[in-house]
Amino acid sequence: MTDANRRYNRWMNDPALDEESRQELAAIAGQENEIEDRFYMHLQFGTAGLRGVLGAGTNRMNRYTVARAAAGFARYLAAQGEAACERGLAISYDSRRYSDLFALQTALIFCGHGIRVYLSDQLRPVPMLSFAIRYYQTAAGVMITASHNPAQYNGFKAYGEDGGQLPPEAAAVVSREMAAIENPVGLTWPSEEEAREKGLLIEVGPALDDAYIAMLLKLSINRGAAASQADMSIIYTPLHGTGYLPVTRVLRESGFRKVHVVKEQALPDPDFSTVESPNPEERSALKMAIDLAGREDAELVIATDPDGDRTGLAVRCRDGSYEVLSGNQIGLLLMDYILSAHQQAGTLPEKSFVVTTIVSTKLARKVAASYGVRLYECLTGFKFIAELIKTYDEQGDQHYLFGFEESFGYLAGTDVRDKDAVVTSMLIAEMAADARARGLTLYDLLQDLYRRFGYAAELTLSIARSGKTGLEKITAGMETLRHQKMDGFAGMPVKAVNDYLTRERLDLETGDTTEIDLPESNVLLYEMPGLDWFCVRPSGTEPKIKIYFGIYRERREESVQVLNQIRGQVETALEHII
Repeated sequence: MTDANRRYNRWMNDPALDEESRQELAAIAGQENEIEDRFYMHLQFGTAGLRGVLGAGTNRMNRYTVARAAAGFARYLAAQGEAACERGLAISYDSRRYSDLFALQTALIFCGHGIRVYLSDQLRPVPMLSFAIRYYQTAAGVMITASHNPAQYNGFKAYGEDGGQLPPEAAAVVSREMAAIENPVGLTWPSEEEAREKGLLIEVGPALDDAYIAMLLKLSINRGAAASQADMSIIYTPLHGTGYLPVTRVLRESGFRKVHVVKEQALPDPDFSTVESPNPEERSALKMAIDLAGREDAELVIATDPDGDRTGLAVRCRDGSYEVLSGNQIGLLLMDYILSAHQQAGTLPEKSFVVTTIVSTKLARKVAASYGVRLYECLTGFKFIAELIKTYDEQGDQHYLFGFEESFGYLAGTDVRDKDAVVTSMLIAEMAADARARGLTLYDLLQDLYRRFGYAAELTLSIARSGKTGLEKITAGMETLRHQKMDGFAGMPVKAVNDYLTRERLDLETGDTTEIDLPESNVLLYEMPGLDWFCVRPSGTEPKIKIYFGIYRERREESVQVLNQIRGQVETALEHII
């Protein structure tokens, strides 16, 4: 009998299993592939915590896997002593199916360990959860969300006392505590009434909203631009998620008077019924907003994902069409705007720094250098940007101004330590107002940026494999690539290979290796002549391998042509390997 079958039988024979789950599992009796997929492993922490498809089983998101994660995290926090339990935990949740129930369950499990919990009284986005940790000075936090994944997913994000997602060392301890809980069906927790009576469950309400918005407004760089362009038409869609109230409020209080919300996507909807996937990276998710923009003659379209940490953007071109920008393009525009505005105002601090990731655009190096600002490049995952803020700003003598990931995550300010689509929406609108006051659009600013720093042809794509077999193929494929490092990659002009698992850079011309000063990560980045590069890494949350490309030339046509050629070679090679 396989481990998956043993776990399946244990669940089915456990009298504590709820009837709905029992019926769901009874329906797959004898379906070996389905049982294997649901029970071959316990959901594991990835780059953003726990995430999976809703359903019964150890490899699914349900009340028992949530209980296991919460209990493991609670044990970790309780072990830090009475002071940590007294400081407690902040919890919020998004609009997904069962998010409110999972949030309450998580809260009660922590209360059962004697830990105080500040539980949001309504759905609120990731950045507000991060802000709440710092505002209430709690020892940790939890966000129930699956970010921009399709409707059948949910997840559990764990945060530390700085408001950032748990760093690898802490996440490893929580994972060990979770691993000690072999049968989560048997976990218990107090009732809501009991937790409230003991003073351990505290409701978080409007006071947090007011403090958060007040903090964001202080991050405005050019309020005068917003005031002078109050009639600028903006389209906003929260894609059925948590962004509606905070984004519309901060735009309104910034001075914008013509913010049109896509009404069909304004209210929370766990089915995300108007989109195939609530992912603001995709033009299909922005279709309704772009259609409304055409009718309202809007300058720009802003979209936020369900948990309000990622931001999509479409900008109007001179011919009236709308260009959907990439995560790298949005990041470059915001970085250039923030640095130039501070420089012009004389408020650019000495020892300023900005941050991006190793798989984001290399043009960030040129933009930062043009302002004499230091750029740090870290691993994928905003928790690594949060760590740099803590190390160099909070505990050091440097000044953080902006950070971004190519995956549509951005952050200005230090009172939040995760991606913040609310402050990003505010700054995008302000940047557009500043451009409009000078007779320009954001698309004009992007073209000017390319003229100054060179054109970038960049792309992120994925090759998906399903279930246990898919994960095994991806793991084996990464091992194959590591064994072949000295051979480069498919005959392409690779000059060096950066292996972030061994933390070594291999120079293919000399054979010499140098140390990479970053934590271990299962990533291979291939350097080519100039700034050109491509990178391969498994997803931390889904069974797929991600490929990133960056090609830089003076002319757009040449960079696109080279990108297409390299993409074809890399895709073909990886499809064969995995």
